[in-house]
Amino acid sequence: MIARTAGLVAAHPVLTRMLCSVLAGLLLFASFPPRTLWFLAPVGIAILTLTVRGNGRLRGGFGYGMLAGLAFFLPLLPWTGIYVGPVPWIGLSTALSVYVGLFGLLVRLVGRLPGWPLWAALMWSFTEWGRSSFPFGGFPWGRLAFGQADGWYLPYAMIGGAPVVSFAVALTGTGLAACAVWLLEARNTSGDPVGPNPPRSGRSRPISWNRIVAAAMLVAIVPITGVILRTALPGPEDGNRPITVAAIQGSVPRLGLDFNAQRRAVLDNHVKRTEELAGAVAAGQAPQPDVVVWPENSSDIDPLRNADAAALIRQAARDIKAPILVGAVLVNDDRTTTNSVMVWTEAGPAERHDKKIIQPFGEYLPMRSFFRLFSEYADRAGYFVPGHGDGVVHVDPAGGGDPVAIGVATCYEVAFDRAFQDAMRAGAQLLTVPSNNATFGDSEMTYQQLAMSRVRAVEHGRAVVVSVTTGVSAIITADGVIQQRTEQFVPAALVASVPLRTDTTLATRIGPAPERILCILAAVAALAAAWRRRAHTHAGPSDPDAGTHPAR
Repeated sequence: MIARTAGLVAAHPVLTRMLCSVLAGLLLFASFPPRTLWFLAPVGIAILTLTVRGNGRLRGGFGYGMLAGLAFFLPLLPWTGIYVGPVPWIGLSTALSVYVGLFGLLVRLVGRLPGWPLWAALMWSFTEWGRSSFPFGGFPWGRLAFGQADGWYLPYAMIGGAPVVSFAVALTGTGLAACAVWLLEARNTSGDPVGPNPPRSGRSRPISWNRIVAAAMLVAIVPITGVILRTALPGPEDGNRPITVAAIQGSVPRLGLDFNAQRRAVLDNHVKRTEELAGAVAAGQAPQPDVVVWPENSSDIDPLRNADAAALIRQAARDIKAPILVGAVLVNDDRTTTNSVMVWTEAGPAERHDKKIIQPFGEYLPMRSFFRLFSEYADRAGYFVPGHGDGVVHVDPAGGGDPVAIGVATCYEVAFDRAFQDAMRAGAQLLTVPSNNATFGDSEMTYQQLAMSRVRAVEHGRAVVVSVTTGVSAIITADGVIQQRTEQFVPAALVASVPLRTDTTLATRIGPAPERILCILAAVAALAAAWRRRAHTHAGPSDPDAGTHPAR
């Protein structure tokens, strides 16, 4: 059977690699929520590594990687075009796939260096950083870490955040690939290396069982270490003092880009659900919350300009007897808008967080005159401007005590490491993610975003309150566990006691340093491999490692 399979691969090398690329991308997609198949991610990386690694032309590695990227992102991101047609969805998926293509190119470049599984994993970290940063501020969706909320790798977040989780997954995958390559070499009676584009020198090489054992240990140790690290995560009640939080999910009249055409109805829904909770508190059926969190866009009527909206929110705060974090769209004097979260009490508005990381092609449109040529929906993009500040608002809890510092990452912001890093440096004791998913319909987007919030909880050792207009809202403890959650499209209120914490994790203290180190090491390895490849090419094709064989 093995011989027959090897024969088919040898007869159709390009087709085989194309199919393997697609399979790798689909496995990566399947590892993401709402599925809990997190363990498929390292398998996908392993198959992709085996597919792109070899002595062929670098453009071959890029092409196979690009194909894997399309198989990954196209099924992951259809929600980006759910109401605006396929062009934005396909365009975004293609742009992100370029970075997976770059991964394929770089793995082909470093794949013959000693210790190549490590360098290959670093290439994933490097390209993941790239697509999370460029262009237009990047798009971090699809980072390997965000598929690991239910997996063994999640505790790595407290060491170095999402970049270290992704690296651990990638390293397991490249270790699996190394095991496969070296085991196949051991089976090869001629002793020649096998796998993609083997050297054609005819030389015999001794089998190194040491490296096979080392690769196998690597594959086992990385996830097992994650399991051990879980014991160091804080317990759900560990903290300085508890407070009671409530998350309101008011729902919207209808989904789609025009969800807020009935803006007053959206506001009314959240006021109504808050007042229902106030009634339950008065009847002794629910605990008195210290603070209430409404979602993003819960008041698309600017309450600073509209007295009716302000009166409704003030009355809700009076009824619930607690400050409310209100997601509001504020109109600036120059007619631009700001996506804000405002602390609102009986006395009116207090501190606010203006969303700093705004979504290109949604909240604003870069190069508007150019992109309107490609989509009739271009001018539907907003005119939002980014805010400034540290991402923290302070509230006086209804139950008394010192003011509470709450870190805010509004919807899209939670995907970016720097959002909560700023808030944590400003002393956040609790984190919240107010969001609005009404413009993305009944899609997997909300589950993907919920997984990001779970990663952030572990990364910073803080409870996270997720409040979403249409769901899924949730209370997440500092160990990444969902304590409570809602269903989609059902008005609801979650109430829970969560601990405030002042201790910080290693990831919080060192911030972006791990990702920078990973990228520097990747760059050094790529430069070393490029120099080595150039030297071998100049040495002539007689050199078995010359790397001049055609790509397949």
